[in-house]
Amino acid sequence: MIRHIVFFSAKDEAQINQIIEGLSLLTTIPHARRLEVARNRRTDQLGNDIDIVVYGEFDSERELAAYKAHDLYQESIKRVRPLRELRFAADYDVSTDTPFASTAG
Repeated sequence: MIRHIVFFSAKDEAQINQIIEGLSLLTTIPHARRLEVARNRRTDQLGNDIDIVVYGEFDSERELAAYKAHDLYQESIKRVRPLRELRFAADYDVSTDTPFASTAG
């Protein structure tokens, strides 16, 4: 399983809801096992520069590529890019890229 995590900051805090609306298009793309768009709660004591988080789970690299190739993904970029300041993305394969993981609750 591939985890896809993207962090966004807004150019203007007043546009965070507009960015979330643009990113919400991603939740209708059928290739993700799970896809969430959320506002950062800003509770970290060391840094709170991120406004919005996109978290996705995909069964394979092929599914992630299909998601990124979807027309709604391109539409989301078109709406969000002019409003965002920063975008950081990371992808990893749970089965091969996580040598340190905990299942403790």
